[in-house]
Amino acid sequence: MNYQETLDYMFTKLPMYQRTGQAAYKANLDTTLALDEYFNHPHKKFKSIHVAGTNGKGSVSHTIASVLQSAGYKVGLYTSPHLKDFRERIKVNGELVSEDYVVDFIRKHQDKFEELCPSFFEMTVAMAFDFFADEKIDVAVVEVGLGGRLDSTNIISPELSVITNISKDHTNLLGSELAQIATEKAGIIKKNVPVIIGEKQEEVIDVFLRIASNNKSDLIFSEDRYMNQSSELIDNKRNLVYQSLENNSIINLSCDLLGLYQIKNIRTALCVFDELNSKGWGISEESMKHGVSGIVKNTGLLGRWQTIGNAPRVVCDTGHNVAGIKEIIEQIESMDYGKLHIVFGVVNDKDLTNILELMPKNASYYFSRADIPRALDQEVLAAKAKTYGLLGNTYLSVKEALEAAKTNALENDLVFVGGSTFVVAEVV
Repeated sequence: MNYQETLDYMFTKLPMYQRTGQAAYKANLDTTLALDEYFNHPHKKFKSIHVAGTNGKGSVSHTIASVLQSAGYKVGLYTSPHLKDFRERIKVNGELVSEDYVVDFIRKHQDKFEELCPSFFEMTVAMAFDFFADEKIDVAVVEVGLGGRLDSTNIISPELSVITNISKDHTNLLGSELAQIATEKAGIIKKNVPVIIGEKQEEVIDVFLRIASNNKSDLIFSEDRYMNQSSELIDNKRNLVYQSLENNSIINLSCDLLGLYQIKNIRTALCVFDELNSKGWGISEESMKHGVSGIVKNTGLLGRWQTIGNAPRVVCDTGHNVAGIKEIIEQIESMDYGKLHIVFGVVNDKDLTNILELMPKNASYYFSRADIPRALDQEVLAAKAKTYGLLGNTYLSVKEALEAAKTNALENDLVFVGGSTFVVAEVV
């Protein structure tokens, strides 16, 4: 098989959550452990940092990787889902795993995959860890796919565990209450391994305190370590000033991720660097500044309040649950523009009620669907949106909807594209 044929095999033969949803989710680690045994435990050949959470875990993972690269480490980065190319999931120092490696990996081990019938995600984790071991990396930054306790990445013994925040998403799998979801995310906490919590949320503090205590793990809330003093946009960078609440020192960072929500994510990452330095990692302030200023350049991160067009300004963001949509709306409200145009699509297992209640009514909507089986039909979406006063036309594809929005918009208008990671994937 060539690369495209290999991808076709992976996407069709192996159950894939982003395409089929709950049917691809496994409530145990049996297959992951069998694959780990087969590959001779590659994750034991490098250090790791494990990142979970509902929102922000991708940004935090890429930030950590960028700074560690700037500090001179050879860094593996495993994230999901991909937007344009499968290989985005597996990188070393910002370089995608090669097409040849992907093809050879599937070819060499296809018989084992046929025997074990792993999900797409289980196979991808095995590929990533095997590749990182082959590359002799110093450290891997590993983003949890879904949940934590039963996620395929949860076989690692990391230097640090990080949980960015807790909000309602994938409630059919993780539970409908925040405490239930927090318990699943906290499943990545390991014995005697420090854990950093990105946001102090009253509803789930007790969950983290209990599970960290049971594991004799130091628990650090980032809000107890750093306070943000300012977050101005300067020369198309977000200038972030933080004060240490331990020694009152100031750190001034210029960040190439422009979303206001990155204030919390960078604060979380600062705690990661403090903990690593307490273990002797030697990450200088200069490395932090260099790494934070070049996250996109160093890691190739896409879809986080990303400008993809000007006159009119076109911005996309992968935020897709209630907490993520709230952050996006706050960002939109902070901007100056003429009229707002929203290209919008969602997946069919999303709880739309709370999302549609939040969406701005004073906008023109362009309802569409991403080209995946899980996408909600654009006509169904438009009909539901109309009951919340959200009005617009429907389009057969995201690109067609975006072209219509750009045609209708004036130079000083704002066009936003979002609602689903898969909608954004078609425009970046």
